[in-house]
Amino acid sequence: MTGPKDSPAYQEIIEHYEKCLETHGDTYLGVDWPNKEDAATRYKIMLGIIAEPAPHPLKLLDFGCGAGHLLEFIEAEKLNHIDYIGLDISPKFTALCRTKWPERDFIEADILISQNQLPTVDYLVMNGVFTEKRGLAYGKMFDYMCDVMRIAWPSVRKGMAVNVMSKSVDWERNDLFHLDKTEFAAFINKDLSPHLKFYLDYGLYEYTAYIYRDHPKTCPAKPAQLGRFTG
Repeated sequence: MTGPKDSPAYQEIIEHYEKCLETHGDTYLGVDWPNKEDAATRYKIMLGIIAEPAPHPLKLLDFGCGAGHLLEFIEAEKLNHIDYIGLDISPKFTALCRTKWPERDFIEADILISQNQLPTVDYLVMNGVFTEKRGLAYGKMFDYMCDVMRIAWPSVRKGMAVNVMSKSVDWERNDLFHLDKTEFAAFINKDLSPHLKFYLDYGLYEYTAYIYRDHPKTCPAKPAQLGRFTG
């Protein structure tokens, strides 16, 4: 366990989300989403990377699972083809999820320190992991994101979905991570995979990268195909 003097720069982000949980409890505000409807849209977009029919369950790692709200969405939509695993760096969020789903696998890990705790999965999603940078400088946040994605990618058999804040906005918040698509694409193509799609048109001030191990044989699912969950 790191102490105050040697805490990583991203500790500020972890503490921010834990403070949200302490203040708002197990709600969308507890993971710092502004409303239920937009949170549900993000769940649909994340799962949209799974395009192919599934004759058997597909393993999915919810990286930065928070309070497990993506799993709540999966269960509500009866998406039984998804074999869910959660991972979070925060012991508080991991403990909450293990209490809610004692039969499920939830991993507490900082993969920049313990890479061997990553399971091999078909798909990995990072929803909200890199949308907030809090007080981190842009360059430090970019390096942090790249390091995490590089480490996570070898454990992914099929694809990974990651969202960040868009730069195509009227104004940018200093505490959010607004990332230029060209810069993001250059990193992904160089270090991860050339098989990349950006999902832009879902009505939020962000975008999602779909990164595939191989060229997808079918198009990613549209959000409407995943149900109308809003809670």
